[in-house]
Amino acid sequence: MIIDLNTIEAQEMGGGLSVTFPFSSADGMTATATVLQVYEPGGVLPEHTDSAEEWLLVLEGTFEATVGDQTVTISEGELAFVPALVPHSGVNVGDGRARILGFFGGSTNVAHFTEPLGGPGGPQTLVVGAAPGIAIPVAVPVAA
Repeated sequence: MIIDLNTIEAQEMGGGLSVTFPFSSADGMTATATVLQVYEPGGVLPEHTDSAEEWLLVLEGTFEATVGDQTVTISEGELAFVPALVPHSGVNVGDGRARILGFFGGSTNVAHFTEPLGGPGGPQTLVVGAAPGIAIPVAVPVAA
């Protein structure tokens, strides 16, 4: 399969962030998945963990990424590595749009956000690659 990252549509997630998942287990992938993140100036990736490790490649713009207790600024052509289950977040610190392509080390990924996406009532856990679509909310078990 070939996807043109210059024309692909991303879904608004709130906070100046739009995402789409070009390849995942929902598309027949067996070992990897991708996420395209598009940030408006000041757009935020809320803190979360992923079940799979992830590489982040900046296609456009300047992005401040926090991975665990380390914060770095990455720009076009630079990569950042996020180990599985390590909290991470980020913000577009540039004046223009930022686009980041993430590569997951698994074809299905469970992302759990510290706070609900889009505010109260929004999903807090997303499963990427699960039917029936690119991302669906799932219930988080509550400790007894």
